[in-house]
Amino acid sequence: MTKWITSVIEGFSYAGVAFLMFLENVFPPIPSELIMPLAGYVSTQGKLSFIGIAIAGTAGSVLGALPLYALGRLAKEDRLRGWLEKRGHWIGVSPDDLTKAQDWFSRHGGKTVLLCRVVPGVRSFISIPAGIARMNLGIFLVYTTIGSAVWATALAYAGRMLGQQYEQVETFIGPISMVILGGIALMLIVRGIRQRRRMHAN
Repeated sequence: MTKWITSVIEGFSYAGVAFLMFLENVFPPIPSELIMPLAGYVSTQGKLSFIGIAIAGTAGSVLGALPLYALGRLAKEDRLRGWLEKRGHWIGVSPDDLTKAQDWFSRHGGKTVLLCRVVPGVRSFISIPAGIARMNLGIFLVYTTIGSAVWATALAYAGRMLGQQYEQVETFIGPISMVILGGIALMLIVRGIRQRRRMHAN
């Protein structure tokens, strides 16, 4: 996959970066953790500018979030869940992934879109519950753009700093993402405990 990603970036420049990040959103098995660090490494060779690849990566992510948002908005949840059970493996999405994203969205509302855009494993799926919840498209785009910009820029910068070892970014992301998910889970637990205490106090 690395050779194919490299050929797309070298052959289509910024448009290639945007295209790959678009695909990464609608087809998660293509990892942004490899796309953007590789693009960041390419920027050290003078072929592409760092700012240019960061913008292209962000644009591709935002465009890729729209089909999933539209899917959530137009499709009935029970039919969508049934389709994921039968054919979700085609795109690497399971009903459990959808449930997880819905839980996060229901607890934190629109801000979840911003938060989840920087969390591997959930960043693409959060667009679906946002659509199901009929989240305002303008607000969705604002949160998605900010989160995508942070994610794409951070990965590209890491690749730029690591140079030819850019592939190590994907290795580092796993433990980091687990720490983030653990922190979020702890935050939700603490919040739940506080809410229960308030209910008992009243």
